Amino acid sequence: MKQIIITYLPYLLSLITIYTMLLAGNKNKGAWAVGLINQFLWLIWIFLTQAWGLIPMNIALWVVYGRNYLKWS
Repeated sequence: MKQIIITYLPYLLSLITIYTMLLAGNKNKGAWAVGLINQFLWLIWIFLTQAWGLIPMNIALWVVYGRNYLKWS
């Protein structure tokens, strides 16, 4: 199961990231909630693959998406 997640989750993460940017470009405040959910999924993938170099990006995007969510609410 772990190998399936490691192999296929990046495709889902990519689709969600693109969708988030489309929502944001259309000024949809839900974009930031979708982005937060996506960062949680990224965090799972980071831990499963031990890709520790992505942790700073993940933390920064949690902050940015959270900030934007609060500002747009």
